[in-house]
Amino acid sequence: MSPNVTKVGRQLQEIWKQLGPSQRVSVVLATAVLLLAIGGVAWWSIRPDYTLLYGKLSDSEAAKVIASLDDAKVPYRIGAGGSSVLVPAEKVHVVRMQLAGKGIPRSGDGVGFEIFDKPNFGISDFVQRANYIRALQGELARTIAQLDEVESARVMVVLPENRLLIDKDKHATASVFVRLRNNGQLAPQAVNSIRFLVANSVEGLKPNYVSVVDNLGNVLSENVENDSLVGMTATQLDARRNLEQYLARKAEGMLEKVLGPGQAIVRVAAEINFDTVQRTEEKFDPDGQVIRTQTKDESTEDSTTAGNNEAVGITANTPGNSNATSQAGAPLTNTKNKKTTGTTEFELSKSTSSTLQAAGGLKRLSAAVTVAARTEGSGAARKVSARTSEDLDKLRRIVVNALGADTTRGDQVTVDELAFNDQLATEVSQNLATQERRDLWWTVGKNVLYPALALGVLAVFFLLFKRTSTEEIPLAVPPGRLMVGNGNGHGQAWNALQPGARPGQEVVTIEVLNQLIKESPQNMTQAVRAWLSRGTNPQS
Repeated sequence: MSPNVTKVGRQLQEIWKQLGPSQRVSVVLATAVLLLAIGGVAWWSIRPDYTLLYGKLSDSEAAKVIASLDDAKVPYRIGAGGSSVLVPAEKVHVVRMQLAGKGIPRSGDGVGFEIFDKPNFGISDFVQRANYIRALQGELARTIAQLDEVESARVMVVLPENRLLIDKDKHATASVFVRLRNNGQLAPQAVNSIRFLVANSVEGLKPNYVSVVDNLGNVLSENVENDSLVGMTATQLDARRNLEQYLARKAEGMLEKVLGPGQAIVRVAAEINFDTVQRTEEKFDPDGQVIRTQTKDESTEDSTTAGNNEAVGITANTPGNSNATSQAGAPLTNTKNKKTTGTTEFELSKSTSSTLQAAGGLKRLSAAVTVAARTEGSGAARKVSARTSEDLDKLRRIVVNALGADTTRGDQVTVDELAFNDQLATEVSQNLATQERRDLWWTVGKNVLYPALALGVLAVFFLLFKRTSTEEIPLAVPPGRLMVGNGNGHGQAWNALQPGARPGQEVVTIEVLNQLIKESPQNMTQAVRAWLSRGTNPQS
């Protein structure tokens, strides 16, 4: 050990002997606190920062992850509930890649089409078909799990067997189970998206044969035919509800711009015509006739007849009768007939119209509007200030124009002013504000508690040092002369250390002693020894 270190050790030992009990306790406590603080800072700086490796694991998958970490000798921590595992931040990516190479943890969405990556020779058609269905179910589950509202999903597909004779009553069906995040709700458009996604991925599957169920046991879809009575009724109700909600939001949005948020309530009842009518009309105009075809036929007939005045009998009909020749010059009778026939066809002007009236027309509309009464003041001095009829009429016109109501059609819009019961909402908001303030102060208190404790400890030490009495060394000579010693090793003028020194003497405090010790440790040691042995004669 070097002489300087030995010298410093002796000096510290001499100083420790010179301290009083309270000073020794203070020094020990201060040293302990300093060592604890240094140790805490060192531990905080060298301890590893743990980050999340995997979360929301099942018990079996968490056990596999922990077993792999134990084999790799990687430190880890188990999160709350045992469903999460944390590892040092600098090792998280390496550990994830190592576990992924081992297939840990396995996703809960099932196996996908990677099942066909490995060649399988000699398997039957039944096993091949079963593997295809498994792969299809896994791929669909992975795709559905990509939705923001869905945490995980499982898909079950049932396909009819391939037979020579097809049974029309057997068709493909599918069931989808979804686990929603934070037990939320899945929007109807998201449910329809899932049904169409599954239906378009499976051959011969219709969206109506896809059922969707959430983790709370709610059936999110209904298997109804669009052309059935139930399907048509559900479609009509949805159309009416959507129209009413759209019109109500439209009117409320306009009133909120005028009255403020939450100051108006609008409810709309719409009567929709779901009848489909097709009408065909034909009209003829008799005054607008035109000749289409015209036909005219003429015929003339001429005939000549000779006269005969002889008696009828045998003589007239006997051949060779001489009288037959005498009749050649008898008079003739001529007949002439003329016939004309005409046909004329006229075309009448005709107009044909076909009208198709589709379903969905609005037959009647009625709306009930309630606006909050205006209030003045606050607390017990709060009073209701009623609106005038002109103001209500203006609000009514605003709603009528926003909804597109037609009074000639029988539409009705009523506007009433009522005092809203906002006591419950006020109490809830006050409770929330109070809870937020408590949480804020609790957070601030927790963050300030440790620094406050440290400051308190320092304050206690400071008070202990302040209350420690100052050891005074009366000197009759200046401090410089205290360092002068004679040949026998004793300092000169030791009578200055005797009790009862003269007034006006210089007082040497602890700070001065420390300075003197640094300047001349040996002489100061002799002086302190003489001072401690006050009351005795230093010359003896």
